[in-house]
Amino acid sequence: MKQLIYYIDKGNGHFEPFYEYKETDVGLDEFYARQLCTYFIMRGTQYELISNEMEEDMEVLVLKEIGRNLSGEDERSFRGHGIHLEFRRPDERENYRLLSRIPCETHFEVIRYLLKDVVDVPGIGQMLVTSTEIDEDRGVYVIYVTDLKVS
Repeated sequence: MKQLIYYIDKGNGHFEPFYEYKETDVGLDEFYARQLCTYFIMRGTQYELISNEMEEDMEVLVLKEIGRNLSGEDERSFRGHGIHLEFRRPDERENYRLLSRIPCETHFEVIRYLLKDVVDVPGIGQMLVTSTEIDEDRGVYVIYVTDLKVS
């Protein structure tokens, strides 16, 4: 059985187990979607992905704690309401402005967005991806985007 395990890098070569999922709990598609997110939010704290590793049937994600997660504009929880994806501005001064929100049928649909450097934001058009996150507290994937510079 496959497992996805998050560890926190505590420094000096010390890694603390943090959270674990089994394939039977979330499915292989969600395993892969989670591995594509550069940030992870849980219990009000933000973590940054610093290493994505494999060890036999285990997927290992090593995180660095960033600090308290700052809430963005119009945040809402999607727990128990299916898979959702938000597009937001990465600027704290704009309160991480919400640009668009879409429901997704599967995590594979989310993966399509997470793999891209440029995405089509509904109602806006093509934008450049700056980072991606899984907000465990709200049950939503977030893609941070900026204007696409045409040269």
